[in-house]
Amino acid sequence: MTALDSERDAIERGDVAPDFELPGTDGQTHALADFDDYEAVLVVFTCNHCPYAIAKFDPLNELAAEYDDLAVVGINANDAEEYPDDSFERMVELVDDGTIQYDAYLRDDSQDVARAYGAVCTPDPFLLENDGGEFRLAYHGRIDDAMSPDEDAETFEMRNIVEDLLAGEEITAEFRPSRGCNIKWKDGSVRP
Repeated sequence: MTALDSERDAIERGDVAPDFELPGTDGQTHALADFDDYEAVLVVFTCNHCPYAIAKFDPLNELAAEYDDLAVVGINANDAEEYPDDSFERMVELVDDGTIQYDAYLRDDSQDVARAYGAVCTPDPFLLENDGGEFRLAYHGRIDDAMSPDEDAETFEMRNIVEDLLAGEEITAEFRPSRGCNIKWKDGSVRP
């Protein structure tokens, strides 16, 4: 396992977010446009097995439950052939047993969506603002200040940023990279 920080080579604040059409654990196919009813969407590139990702399951579940105007969408792009714990079947199990309670948990088997966003680690969160039906990046950065799986967070940065966004405030928070395991690319590379 490697601790890898998300970097600034991802989509940037104000950019239109790349669309997607991905299968979900609920048996449905989901596109970004399916979340038009929400003021914001938190897209988090995550997985089933990384300790860093697992440590953020509960904070993400809490965000999904607490804010009616925010959709939390997990996307697992890891190579499930090399990392069977990241299989779609295991994703379904984690949703069915209540471990993951996001608005949607999606599978990016081609890894095209992760590459389009510039995601590099699990978890790697992208907060999108609904700008009249077009989603734009409002913030890319960590969920909280706990930078290892066994640390307790003291500052819940993403929650504060979500609250500001939903209150109509301009997001000016500095990029604070997330930390986690590298996305398990099918070609074995560390970066897209």
